Amino acid sequence: MALTVSIVLAFFLPWPWKGLVVLGGLAIEAAELTWGFRLARRWRPQTGAEAMVGKTAKVVSPCRPKGQVRVAGELWEAVCEEGADPGETVTIERVEDLTLAVTRDGR
Repeated sequence: MALTVSIVLAFFLPWPWKGLVVLGGLAIEAAELTWGFRLARRWRPQTGAEAMVGKTAKVVSPCRPKGQVRVAGELWEAVCEEGADPGETVTIERVEDLTLAVTRDGR
Protein backbone atom coordinates (compact mmCIF):
# COMPACT_ATOMS: atom_id res chain seq x y z
CA MET A 1 0.00 0.00 0.00
CA ALA A 2 2.81 2.42 0.88
CA LEU A 3 4.54 1.72 -2.42
CA THR A 4 1.36 2.46 -4.39
CA VAL A 5 0.83 5.74 -2.54
CA SER A 6 4.44 6.77 -3.10
CA ILE A 7 4.26 6.04 -6.85
CA VAL A 8 1.07 8.08 -7.21
CA LEU A 9 2.61 10.90 -5.15
CA ALA A 10 5.72 10.83 -7.36
CA PHE A 11 3.65 12.03 -10.34
CA PHE A 12 3.04 15.36 -8.61
CA LEU A 13 6.54 16.08 -7.27
CA PRO A 14 9.61 17.53 -9.01
CA TRP A 15 12.53 15.26 -10.00
CA PRO A 16 14.76 15.00 -6.93
CA TRP A 17 11.79 14.27 -4.67
CA LYS A 18 10.29 11.61 -6.96
CA GLY A 19 13.15 9.21 -6.34
CA LEU A 20 13.19 9.83 -2.60
CA VAL A 21 9.45 9.28 -2.27
CA VAL A 22 9.58 6.01 -4.23
CA LEU A 23 12.62 4.79 -2.23
CA GLY A 24 10.82 5.71 0.99
CA GLY A 25 7.77 3.73 -0.15
CA LEU A 26 9.98 0.73 -0.96
CA ALA A 27 11.59 0.94 2.49
CA ILE A 28 8.21 1.05 4.25
CA GLU A 29 6.94 -1.86 2.14
CA ALA A 30 10.05 -3.95 2.97
CA ALA A 31 9.60 -3.21 6.69
CA GLU A 32 5.93 -4.25 6.54
CA LEU A 33 6.80 -7.51 4.78
CA THR A 34 9.54 -8.33 7.29
CA TRP A 35 7.22 -7.63 10.22
CA GLY A 36 4.42 -9.68 8.64
CA PHE A 37 6.63 -12.71 8.01
CA ARG A 38 7.95 -12.66 11.57
CA LEU A 39 4.42 -12.41 12.93
CA ALA A 40 3.22 -15.26 10.70
CA ARG A 41 5.97 -17.57 11.99
CA ARG A 42 4.79 -17.10 15.58
CA TRP A 43 1.22 -18.17 14.89
CA ARG A 44 0.99 -21.88 14.19
CA PRO A 45 -2.26 -23.11 12.72
CA GLN A 46 -4.08 -25.55 14.95
CA THR A 47 -5.97 -28.13 12.97
CA GLY A 48 -6.73 -31.80 13.26
CA ALA A 49 -7.47 -33.99 16.22
CA GLU A 50 -4.57 -32.75 18.35
CA ALA A 51 -6.06 -29.25 18.35
CA MET A 52 -9.14 -30.59 20.15
CA VAL A 53 -7.28 -31.63 23.31
CA GLY A 54 -8.21 -29.32 26.17
CA LYS A 55 -11.43 -28.04 24.58
CA THR A 56 -14.81 -28.53 26.19
CA ALA A 57 -17.68 -30.56 24.77
CA LYS A 58 -21.35 -31.03 25.64
CA VAL A 59 -22.61 -34.57 26.32
CA VAL A 60 -25.42 -35.57 23.93
CA SER A 61 -26.02 -39.20 24.90
CA PRO A 62 -25.01 -40.73 28.25
CA CYS A 63 -21.33 -41.62 28.48
CA ARG A 64 -21.26 -44.75 30.66
CA PRO A 65 -18.47 -45.26 29.56
CA LYS A 66 -19.30 -44.83 25.84
CA GLY A 67 -21.53 -42.10 24.47
CA GLN A 68 -21.60 -39.08 22.21
CA VAL A 69 -20.50 -35.48 22.67
CA ARG A 70 -20.85 -32.34 20.57
CA VAL A 71 -17.71 -30.30 19.89
CA ALA A 72 -17.94 -27.13 17.80
CA GLY A 73 -21.17 -28.38 16.22
CA GLU A 74 -19.76 -31.83 15.38
CA LEU A 75 -20.95 -35.08 16.93
CA TRP A 76 -18.16 -37.37 18.21
CA GLU A 77 -18.04 -40.76 19.91
CA ALA A 78 -16.63 -40.38 23.41
CA VAL A 79 -15.42 -42.47 26.33
CA CYS A 80 -15.82 -41.12 29.86
CA GLU A 81 -14.62 -43.48 32.58
CA GLU A 82 -16.39 -41.67 35.43
CA GLY A 83 -19.59 -41.29 33.41
CA ALA A 84 -21.44 -38.19 32.29
CA ASP A 85 -25.10 -37.42 31.66
CA PRO A 86 -26.60 -35.51 28.71
CA GLY A 87 -26.19 -31.74 29.05
CA GLU A 88 -23.03 -31.96 31.16
CA THR A 89 -19.80 -30.33 30.04
CA VAL A 90 -16.71 -32.48 29.62
CA THR A 91 -13.07 -31.75 28.74
CA ILE A 92 -11.27 -33.60 25.96
CA GLU A 93 -8.15 -35.33 27.32
CA ARG A 94 -6.95 -37.21 24.22
CA VAL A 95 -8.06 -38.53 20.85
CA GLU A 96 -7.90 -42.28 20.15
CA ASP A 97 -8.67 -43.05 16.51
CA LEU A 98 -12.06 -41.36 16.05
CA THR A 99 -13.07 -41.55 19.71
CA LEU A 100 -12.53 -38.80 22.26
CA ALA A 101 -11.40 -39.65 25.78
CA VAL A 102 -13.12 -37.10 28.03
CA THR A 103 -13.38 -36.25 31.72
CA ARG A 104 -16.16 -34.48 33.55
CA ASP A 105 -15.59 -30.83 34.43
CA GLY A 106 -15.33 -30.06 38.13
CA ARG A 107 -17.74 -27.11 37.84
